[in-house]
Amino acid sequence: MTRTTQTRTTPAATQGVGGTAKISVQHVRKTFALKNEEFVALDDVSLDIADNEFVTVVGPSGCGKSTLMNVLAGLETPTSGHARVDGADVTGPGPERGVIFQQYALFPWLTVRKNIEFGLKVAGLGKAERREKAEHFIDLVGLGQFADALPKMLSGGMKQRCAIARAYAVDPSILLMDEPFGALDALTRVTLQEQLLDTWSREQRTVMFITHDVDEAVFLANRVVVMAARPGRIYDVVDVDLPYPRTEEVRLSPEFAALRNRVWRSVYHQTPAATRP
Repeated sequence: MTRTTQTRTTPAATQGVGGTAKISVQHVRKTFALKNEEFVALDDVSLDIADNEFVTVVGPSGCGKSTLMNVLAGLETPTSGHARVDGADVTGPGPERGVIFQQYALFPWLTVRKNIEFGLKVAGLGKAERREKAEHFIDLVGLGQFADALPKMLSGGMKQRCAIARAYAVDPSILLMDEPFGALDALTRVTLQEQLLDTWSREQRTVMFITHDVDEAVFLANRVVVMAARPGRIYDVVDVDLPYPRTEEVRLSPEFAALRNRVWRSVYHQTPAATRP
């Protein structure tokens, strides 16, 4: 894939409820019943994400990253507080929000092309339009030679590229990604990070990307949101003032190292909740 040379900057700070945020989470609390106790997965979480912003969410296991994504996807309902998209409360899944999980979730009996066309068929597009859109996104993610291959013939990285193409094809304004590269080897992971940013630079979307990998969080994002566990809450937000495209040179730069170290300290050297504002 040919990478763009476009330079992007971090979007301006977003406003709260009633402002211009694409995604607005306001004082969200989510609890689950655990035996005879109440487990607090999220506690007073507030976050605004701007249109076309790329935000990564990182933190230790059990900090509520996936729960936050599930609330935004409409798969979980907040116990209290609000999650809004374009100013409207999230009350369930919607076509404006594409969700990509670590598991590829491809239909094993359908080819790459048919997997990508599936959502378009459900949406009622005609055969010719489905084919045209599918071909565009197949080319965008570099799977042109594998358009007629079944998922069992693809590597893990190819399957995830297919899943990303399928999500893009139905034209969501938001992509919610839950550790989509977590099961891949290191080299494939780095390659897909660069390809994802290339796709994002050409097909603008608002992205919330969950990861356990600090390097990945910094490499991809306009902002890194660091969460803490017990209870799940936002611990720190780090602006990533690095130019796009993010290349190997950016990854090896002193500026990247400084940001990585700051995020690392926030993730792995967190002070107790009682001492945080």
